[in-house]
Amino acid sequence: MFVSSKARARSIARALVLIALAGAMATAGHAGEGKTYDTSRIVSVGGDVTEILYELGLGDNVVAVDTTSVFPQPGVSQKKSVGYMRALSSEGVLSIGPTLILATDKSGPPEVVAALKASSAPFVTVEAPDTPEGVAQKVHQVAKLVGKEAAGEALAARIRKDFEAAAQTRAQITKPVKALFLLSVQSGRALAGGRNTAADAMLGLAGAENIMSGFEGYKPLSGEAALTLAPDVIVVMQRGGGHRTADASGSVAAEIAAIEGLAATPAAKNGRIVEFDGSLMLQFGPRAPKAARELMQIFYPETANARRIN
Repeated sequence: MFVSSKARARSIARALVLIALAGAMATAGHAGEGKTYDTSRIVSVGGDVTEILYELGLGDNVVAVDTTSVFPQPGVSQKKSVGYMRALSSEGVLSIGPTLILATDKSGPPEVVAALKASSAPFVTVEAPDTPEGVAQKVHQVAKLVGKEAAGEALAARIRKDFEAAAQTRAQITKPVKALFLLSVQSGRALAGGRNTAADAMLGLAGAENIMSGFEGYKPLSGEAALTLAPDVIVVMQRGGGHRTADASGSVAAEIAAIEGLAATPAAKNGRIVEFDGSLMLQFGPRAPKAARELMQIFYPETANARRIN
């Protein structure tokens, strides 16, 4: 059959596009595919990814981070910023000249991620569930990518050991507290964490019962609903780092007091409103066992003498 030169050219062009796309996809796949990369200039997106890189001794190789990367200090504060992980700019990331972009699977928006995957800089996604073993999996993924397998093995072993210590203490709890996690409390509105969230997973690791397990994700919570569920303790994310029990004069306590119903819960009446470091609680990086232990000690002060996790 006769094929015109124009048709043949179109066919060749389509084939070249497919080859290029396949190459981009291969370069930008998930972690753990057996390939190592040039780590001289790493852009790290996601606080968990950044913490792992620092633990593996690659802090000096990280040239830029996103705004969720707040630990360790002062190291990360001295890096260039590429903005919030869910609102990246392809131009902003690529202008830094990365040799490798390591990013959490929560990065976005999708069109920017697609553009970064198609760029000349390798874009690799790090993904694992919010579980003790999931944290170890992230460590193995990153370690393999950057050629630090031995250090990764040691770090993963330490994380597993610390989670096991927390689990031994958790097994001694006979009556779990009923906990409510609020991602934000502002202008008379509260956003609560349901099942299949990092907050839900961490509350469970700390030996608490998440009273919002009736729905999935983060959703607005009315004061009336909170009063009906009667939480024993309310945990609120403190973006600035650290954690403490909020006193009546604190901004978080005042915001909660302004929401009718929420202020009448057992947690609010008994002063059990806790501001907890959001990066520690929600990122499920190397410090996740520490978060579980410290939350457990807040929920159950009698566990404070258990083995400390650094």
